[in-house]
Amino acid sequence: MKKVRVINNEKGFIKFLFILGIFVFLIYTGIKFGMPFYKYSALKSDAKAIARISLGDTKKTKTDILERAQELKIPIKENQIVVTKTETMIRVQTSWSETVDLIGLYQKKLNFRIDVEE
Repeated sequence: MKKVRVINNEKGFIKFLFILGIFVFLIYTGIKFGMPFYKYSALKSDAKAIARISLGDTKKTKTDILERAQELKIPIKENQIVVTKTETMIRVQTSWSETVDLIGLYQKKLNFRIDVEE
């Protein structure tokens, strides 16, 4: 009678599992590091659009940017958003930090800064 082996090293099953594990870890790492950069990019473009359509109301601009940051789950407080108005433009400045944690083994602090003029 012939024995059937479920795990057959000669066929490359162990190698397949190892490569699959590395692939899954790379996707996980990409998502963990990609999300903060996506949120930064989204808030920056939204801040630019909000400043463009704000019609010079700095309080409303600040409130709209804070609401958008909260929707994106960005850790910003109202006092961290600075909106200044001159005769020809509106300037929005803010900054924050996020820490990316990879399975508790590696932590990286990412600092973001937005400074847009419209």
